[in-house]
Amino acid sequence: MFPHPLTAPLQRVVLPILETKKVDWFVKRLDLVHPLLSGNKYYKLKYNMLHAQREGTKRLLTFGGAFSNHIYSAAAAAHLAKMEIIGCIRGEISTPLNPTLQAASDMGMILFPMERNTYRNKSSPQVIEMLREQFGNCYLIPEGGTNSLAIRGCQEILDESDRAFDTICTSLGTGGTMAGILASANAHQHILGFSALKGDFVQTDFEELLRNHSLNPAADWEIFTHYHCGGYAKHSAALLELMRSFFRTTGIPLDPIYTGKMVMGILDLLEKDYFRPGSRLLMIHSGGLQGNKGFEWRWKQALYPE
Repeated sequence: MFPHPLTAPLQRVVLPILETKKVDWFVKRLDLVHPLLSGNKYYKLKYNMLHAQREGTKRLLTFGGAFSNHIYSAAAAAHLAKMEIIGCIRGEISTPLNPTLQAASDMGMILFPMERNTYRNKSSPQVIEMLREQFGNCYLIPEGGTNSLAIRGCQEILDESDRAFDTICTSLGTGGTMAGILASANAHQHILGFSALKGDFVQTDFEELLRNHSLNPAADWEIFTHYHCGGYAKHSAALLELMRSFFRTTGIPLDPIYTGKMVMGILDLLEKDYFRPGSRLLMIHSGGLQGNKGFEWRWKQALYPE
């Protein structure tokens, strides 16, 4: 079976601006729910893994880029469940392997490079049939992990103690985590999504995701699309300095793909008086910290220099 997560602790953020603006800010540390499979990925993969096990499937197959947190997490989930898994990696696989792919390989994932044009069409019947011919019958998990079972898992991120918060902030990629949180939030809560992707299409895609999964949330929501620092996996010197400053002050590590940009957005909204005095703000820490090693390997700089 699949392991139970540890309880995600709530950590209060103490900053001068919060006292000035009279806002309470807490972080739900999903990065601490499991030593191997942490963050939102635990919840996105949980019911996919249980479903595959009930079907008697021996082998999983999923997709991602060379530094993908989903690839790492899917490898960890398969390792914990003692199942085989193939990771279809966008583009060539260079050696030596980067830290993400090395960790995935060490956990037993078979790495399969997929030419970029083929990768763009990975959901087509032709590509799926090609993969089945090569690897046999596999349980397919989409890139990023978002499907109906992932959304079901993400509905478990919030618990009863979180009902006291009026605003809940989450990072946004494929949208599954925010959709699950939104589906389980109370009517009095306001859900904010901070997109890691560049472009206004994010809003339309998220609305389509809600429609496709017949989700009619009671809570209202809003997506911010201008804290991406240039696009997915892009970063800026200001973002890195903000992450380091936040860590020095709070002891909470962030990643430059998702959570760092969300904190940048929250701090900017605080400066602009977006949150009314007396607001109680909960930020979902979606994990992804394993990717920091890949970032340092790729960019040849320490995210958190000693």
